[in-house]
Amino acid sequence: MIDRHLKRLRLRCEISAPEEEALRAAVQGPFVHAAEQVIVRRGERLNSSILLLDGLLARYKDLSNGQRQITHLHVPGDFADLHGYTLGYLDHNVITLTPCRIARAPHAKVTEITGRFPNLARAFWFSTNLDASIHREWEVSLGRRNAIERAAHLLCELQSRLLAVGAAEGNGFGLPITQNQFAECLGLTGVHVNRVLRELREAGLADFRSGRVTIHDRPRLESLAEFDPLYLYLDRPAN
Repeated sequence: MIDRHLKRLRLRCEISAPEEEALRAAVQGPFVHAAEQVIVRRGERLNSSILLLDGLLARYKDLSNGQRQITHLHVPGDFADLHGYTLGYLDHNVITLTPCRIARAPHAKVTEITGRFPNLARAFWFSTNLDASIHREWEVSLGRRNAIERAAHLLCELQSRLLAVGAAEGNGFGLPITQNQFAECLGLTGVHVNRVLRELREAGLADFRSGRVTIHDRPRLESLAEFDPLYLYLDRPAN
């Protein structure tokens, strides 16, 4: 059930057989949720953390004018709210953008396995640090990249993260979300995103339609976005 999560962890560190066994025993599920279902609500007390098995989750905040800003996307293998283990509650919501299968790790189990296995504690700490690194890159996109650069950067990021857990191909990946949801990730209107996607398609860089992204020219797409995967920490440290 947690094979993609283990694959994600093993990109950065060794996971022993006893550690894997403890992880598998710590999670409950799977649980199935329909698309557009809020599964963690802002301010609610948390006693477990969500591990995404299949689908796409988003963290988001609503504004009083009805607009929604997606602040992070989670792909299979990610803990969506591991930071809730120490915070106790979230200042934002977590929603399913697509039909999702999730597992839940009770916080009592997280306490138990991180106490028994310091390596897992470091791996979980790394996971929350990685989320923060991705947040910083999204902040740069929202603050300084123009619309087409933002879109190109997000497509490069998603393909890189999905490839890391075996959920993408070299020439593209499934992305079964609407253009409006994509726009909410980029801080743009749906009309603006439609125009940006047309520009990417006409430039021969990428195509996003019918729930699939096709990458036609990854080097040029990366160049446009000034995409540097360093912030994704995809390589295992030398030590």
